[in-house]
Amino acid sequence: MTAQEQQKLGKTLWGIADNLRGAMNADDFRDYMLSFLFLRYLSDNYETAAQKELGKDYPKVKEGDKRTPLSLWYKANPGDIDAFEKQMRRKVHYVIEPQHLWSNIAELARMQNEELLHTLQKGFKYIENESFESTFQGLFSEINLDSEKLGKNYPERNARLCTIISKIAEGIAQFSTDSDILGDAYEYLIGQFAAGSGKKAGEFYTPQPISSILSEIVTLDSQDPSSGKKKKLDKVMDFACGSGSLLLNVRKEMGPKGIGKLYGQEKNITTYNLARMNMLLHGVKDTEFEIHHGDSLLNDWDILNEPNPAKKMEFDAIVANPPFSYRWEPTEALGEDFRFKSYGLAPKSAADFAFLLHGLHFLGKEGTMAIILPHGVLFRGGVEERIRTKLLKDDYIDTVIGLPANLFYSTGIPVCILVLKKCKKFDDVLFINASEHFEKGKRQNHLRQEDIDKIVDTYKFRKEEARYSRRVAMKVIEKEHGYNLNISRYISTAADEVEIDLNEVNKQLKEIDKKAEEARNRHNEFLKELGLPTI
Repeated sequence: MTAQEQQKLGKTLWGIADNLRGAMNADDFRDYMLSFLFLRYLSDNYETAAQKELGKDYPKVKEGDKRTPLSLWYKANPGDIDAFEKQMRRKVHYVIEPQHLWSNIAELARMQNEELLHTLQKGFKYIENESFESTFQGLFSEINLDSEKLGKNYPERNARLCTIISKIAEGIAQFSTDSDILGDAYEYLIGQFAAGSGKKAGEFYTPQPISSILSEIVTLDSQDPSSGKKKKLDKVMDFACGSGSLLLNVRKEMGPKGIGKLYGQEKNITTYNLARMNMLLHGVKDTEFEIHHGDSLLNDWDILNEPNPAKKMEFDAIVANPPFSYRWEPTEALGEDFRFKSYGLAPKSAADFAFLLHGLHFLGKEGTMAIILPHGVLFRGGVEERIRTKLLKDDYIDTVIGLPANLFYSTGIPVCILVLKKCKKFDDVLFINASEHFEKGKRQNHLRQEDIDKIVDTYKFRKEEARYSRRVAMKVIEKEHGYNLNISRYISTAADEVEIDLNEVNKQLKEIDKKAEEARNRHNEFLKELGLPTI
């Protein structure tokens, strides 16, 4: 399927969502629709694996027969079902019974079967309970099929689900689909729902152009980006992973074989489930990713909570778009936490530096971290100034990138990308002011491909360009600017004043005056002929 067809599939599914959700909140409808799309993917993948496993014993369904091949096999081989499911659990790590497969669910919806809702509920529960716990446990926990948002009573809810699922099935049937294509459609829908959700969307979605910048930066060689991309990233982390799009972009940049394992953490339970679905939909095996539901600021993930430096988990690349200026509760105990002890605690009003220090602690010695933060981290005083100063003195801040305003669904403020390393080669900080390089949109501004390429290229080759980028020595940042990183201190976007040649201006004025005098004389001649007073 071409990129154009993939876009068309995404738009088709979004059109269905837009038409069907009615007065339902975009976030609520998103959870239903994306779960059904995920069930379609799981079903296709499961049936393909089952056909391979059963070989010649996989039944052929006659034309017009709406039953699934697996339902025929289950009926004919009741004594072999346990052994078959055990084998499928071992190979694909999950189990779907024939009645819960998407093709059967879609047929129930088409027939307006009154048992559709109950069948779906049983199917979701079975997949969760009979599959690998780490990946599938609680995956559909936030999908409330008994919600009054779907209808006041069971018949209304069942009828609504029949309509939604039928339309999705019809929309998908127009396209030949595989995991990558469904994954791209899923990602497209996440973006569209984010736009519809407005400010709420900031907690789970990073616009693709910004995601691309971060993923391209962290995949380049850390010490010398100009030498190109790293051959392999063993561990990649996003500690505020949302729907997982940043991690998937890093994987796309490196290729599936270029990544060892993806690690993500997400506090919001619904978004945590979205991220797990998103990984699987993009063909990431459940052994190739680990998403933890928890609070990064409290560091409640066991694999990261290791005080012994020798046993500390370290990552080759870290990407993050944490909530901007998030209010948190810094406690005395957190003040002694190994992540913050050397730097101090971020203020209660803004956890931006707390998120940054969390990521930095787990960054490997040869790794690169790219984090999106509000501009305030560059210049705010108090404890934030002390943290920023120590980060600069420790030589961890490599690049500061200023982005245009109004790129996010969650906020209109301009934000920046900070690139941090523990293996800096250059004794300076690269400043990139990309704030005026974008395409203006009605609701959101957008980075064009040339804007993305310019940012990445400038970072890669550490280029300097008037009014766009500049390398600033550490002694200048310290002595002339007191560790203030406000981009406008280092890069002026004002256009150079045009030099004025006063002699040339005087000459032009004299010429104008001469012509005016000639015109006045001619005009007076006409006035004399008419017997009128001259001017």
